[in-house]
Amino acid sequence: MAFEKAFEKQRQRLASVVAIPVTPFTAAGDVDAETYERLVERLVLSGVEVVTPNGNTGEFYALDEQETRQCLEVTTKAAREASVLAGVGHDVRTAVKAAKHARASGADMVMIHQPVHPYVSRAGWIDYHRAIANEVPELGVVLYVRNPAIEGSDLAQLADAAPNVLGVKYAVPDPVRFRTVARDAGYERFVWIAGLAELSAPGYFAVGATGFTSGLVNVAPQMSLDLFRRLRNHDFAGAMEIWDRIRPFEQMRAAEGNANNVSVVKDALSQLGLCRPDVRPPSRLLTAAERNQLFEILSSWGLS
Repeated sequence: MAFEKAFEKQRQRLASVVAIPVTPFTAAGDVDAETYERLVERLVLSGVEVVTPNGNTGEFYALDEQETRQCLEVTTKAAREASVLAGVGHDVRTAVKAAKHARASGADMVMIHQPVHPYVSRAGWIDYHRAIANEVPELGVVLYVRNPAIEGSDLAQLADAAPNVLGVKYAVPDPVRFRTVARDAGYERFVWIAGLAELSAPGYFAVGATGFTSGLVNVAPQMSLDLFRRLRNHDFAGAMEIWDRIRPFEQMRAAEGNANNVSVVKDALSQLGLCRPDVRPPSRLLTAAERNQLFEILSSWGLS
């Protein structure tokens, strides 16, 4: 089918570890562009092929418009030959403006964040994504699905209206639901990305995912990439050995409804001397006890 050849390079790369870099801040609280560039370069040199500036691990909702532009521009500069999947969102006009800026800056894909609105209809969900995707037909578009009400038929209808929609980052914590949606949408139509990181990746790969998103990759890129290679090669026993090592770190991130999702990653990078641990509200810094717990995890990986 035509969609299989459209954006072929991007489709191949999405079936991998999709890295979501943190947004480092200076002591004054501004985006630290120099450190950001070094972190992106570290990811790419480790073998990461897709980098997503302005994702949730990048504190997208705590950044203003100028800061998201800055993060995108730094990423496209540092990403070398890797694909840049720019996070965009908010209202349609803002998302379109950000997507066009991403295109002008050299990104080859955009990820549309889930609509933040108290009243989301399925038809309106389709209209929202179609309106954004149709404004940047030259870019591949990845959907970020966190709403369990979205059906596979909704995705299929959207793809018919916006042929550049090529991937789905599925972040509903239900592998059975994921497979049902993927089947109903047309499994081969999209690249299916497990959107809940390493802990959920084996379960989603077992039912059809071919890539997963990661914040851990900022800290231990080879661990994330090794997990992916084992899953890709159907070595589930080997994958679960890595999963067991990763689990304490990811459980720290997931505690209290993911309250420390970003804080754990940034503090780990701080302990490795790679960036400051600062996060913006409503996130918070780790406590001393949590930092000690994290130190023990990093030590067990041979990183501290």
